[in-house]
Amino acid sequence: MANSESGDSVVDRVVRVLEAFPEGVSSLPLGELAARAGLPLTSAHRLVRQLAEHRLLEQAPGGKVQLGLRLWELVNRNSPTLVLRQAALPFMDDIHQVLNQNVNLAVLQGDDVLFVERLSRRGSVANRAKVAGRMPVHISSAGVALMSAQSPHVQAAYLARFRDPAGKTTTDHVRQVLAAASSHGYAELAGVVDPDTWGIAVPIHDRQRRAVAAIGVVVPLAEARMQQLVPALKTAARGIGRQLGAPGM
Repeated sequence: MANSESGDSVVDRVVRVLEAFPEGVSSLPLGELAARAGLPLTSAHRLVRQLAEHRLLEQAPGGKVQLGLRLWELVNRNSPTLVLRQAALPFMDDIHQVLNQNVNLAVLQGDDVLFVERLSRRGSVANRAKVAGRMPVHISSAGVALMSAQSPHVQAAYLARFRDPAGKTTTDHVRQVLAAASSHGYAELAGVVDPDTWGIAVPIHDRQRRAVAAIGVVVPLAEARMQQLVPALKTAARGIGRQLGAPGM
C-alpha cells in the first residue's frame, strides 16, 4: 500500500476513518470526520468516496458520512462472535426470563472486555454495558471472571501493566479479586460501576477448556440472590461451552 507524506499506509488511514465514529454516533460531517481521523480534508474526502463506492461508507443527508450496511454485513457474516452468540442466546434468554434483569455476554480484548450481546428490559436496573462497547477488565464482573480463568502468565502480564486511570484501586487489590474469582469460579462486583448494582459473571470454557467468554448479570444491589444466580450462570456457561465446536456451529 502506498504511504502518505506522514508515512502511514492507506490501510492505516482507512482504519482511522472507520474508527473516527464515536460510540452512539451514526453520522458525522466530513470535516469533523477528517479531524477525528487526523487527516487533511482532501485525503478524507478521497477515502470516503472510495469507501462509499464499496458501500463501506454512505453519504447521509446534509452532507454527512455514515458507516455503510455492507460493513456491518461483512463483519457479522464471518465473525467468531456470531457462533458464540448463537450458542449463548437461548441460555441468556432463559436467565433473562427468570430474572427480568440484564444479561450480558462478553469476550476478552487485551485489558478490556468487549460486550457482544446483551438482553435487558424496560425498567431493569442501570447497565453501562452496551453491545460493541468496552469496559476495563477490573471494573466489570465479566472482565474479572474472564481474566481469572486465564493462564497464570496471562494474568501476570496483565497485572504487571495494570494502572487504574481513576486511581481508585491498586494492583494488589486487583490481584486479590482475581484470586477470589478463580477460587470461587465466578466474579462479583458490588457497586463498582453504579452504586446500586451488583454484577455477577462466570467464565465460559469451550471444548478445549479455554475460557473464551463470560456470561453475567447486572441486578439491583438489594436483590442479589447469590445462591440462585451463581448456579444458574454456571449451568448456562456449561451449556454454551458444550455448543461451541459442536457440529453445525
